[in-house]
Amino acid sequence: MTEPIYLDHCATTPVDARVLGAMMRYFANHFGNPSSIHRFGAAAREAVERARAQVAGLIGAESDEIVFTAGGTEADNLAILGVALAGVPGRDHIITSAVEHHAVLNTCRHLEGRGFSVTYLPVDGTGTVDPEEALRAMTDRTLLVTVMHANNELGTVEPLAEIAFNARRRGILVHTDAVQTVGKIPVRVDELGVDLLSLSAHKFHGPKGVGALYVRRGTPLAPLMFGGHQEGGRRTGTENVPGIVGLGEACALAAADLPVQMARLMELRNDLERSILKIAPGARVNGHPFRRLPHVLSVSFPGVTGDALVRELDGRGVAASAGAACTAGETRISHVIAATGVPPEHAPGTVRFSLGRSNTKEELERAVSALAASLEALKKP
Repeated sequence: MTEPIYLDHCATTPVDARVLGAMMRYFANHFGNPSSIHRFGAAAREAVERARAQVAGLIGAESDEIVFTAGGTEADNLAILGVALAGVPGRDHIITSAVEHHAVLNTCRHLEGRGFSVTYLPVDGTGTVDPEEALRAMTDRTLLVTVMHANNELGTVEPLAEIAFNARRRGILVHTDAVQTVGKIPVRVDELGVDLLSLSAHKFHGPKGVGALYVRRGTPLAPLMFGGHQEGGRRTGTENVPGIVGLGEACALAAADLPVQMARLMELRNDLERSILKIAPGARVNGHPFRRLPHVLSVSFPGVTGDALVRELDGRGVAASAGAACTAGETRISHVIAATGVPPEHAPGTVRFSLGRSNTKEELERAVSALAASLEALKKP
């Protein structure tokens, strides 16, 4: 039986065997609580601090600027709500973009209900935020700008450094959701100019349920939970030692092979794009033509819906992701696709293919054949 083909690495990635091996020791042999002062606790604490240094090393931060969380969503919430709760007198305005992950959008909407004002920046047809428009939105009341590093549906990489430069000159804090970029492309916090950055282990071959928030030294951040003094009092609760170890190992592995994987995945992605446009010449490729993640391809197919196409592909052994969801018989376009103005004849049929370490050229050839058969099946009366 032919092995299924996984092309949904933006949703999650398989845990690398080396990551799993590093984690296993901390489920059994080194099971101590990192807050305990005996040798069992000390071994766990050492592992947590080693992982903290590995995370910091991948993004160009200092170890004491890394706060471990339960994932990207918690990191986004801690960044936005933590800054808002810490408060800066006279500043109650937040700027974000229309294409953020819901972990950011819904947190901003929550703050709107608590008296904050929020500006949702539009994007152009490639999903790109205009830095000049972001600059015009900044006022003396702006507390925080939160713009993602790269979009999870399109792969478009945002001009974050320029936006951050303009914000920080005005004393405005900058947060970025970098869940889709850390471990996939080079990410250096000083080059981006951000004060806070969210990341998640399971997006680059680490375990689910663990992530981190980078917090630049001196950034005001109130905790969202109260208990002990773990993570410098910024995120209380006994640390998830096996998960944190896994995150650290995933960071170390990503740092070691990032250039090689970027080049390989870009070549595979470009081959896949060309092959898809050959079998479906009416299809539309979404996102920025060159400022995009090397492993992401968003394509809109006319005459079909994304959900139906994903189901057909799954039946033929290919896993991808729809850019639109159907609810109660009514097609609902994703907020990202809607914001970019994809034409109505294409928008409902959007599918994202996202590649990973294990994908091969032979797999993608089989995936294109499955796609051709799926499109043909859906177009039959």
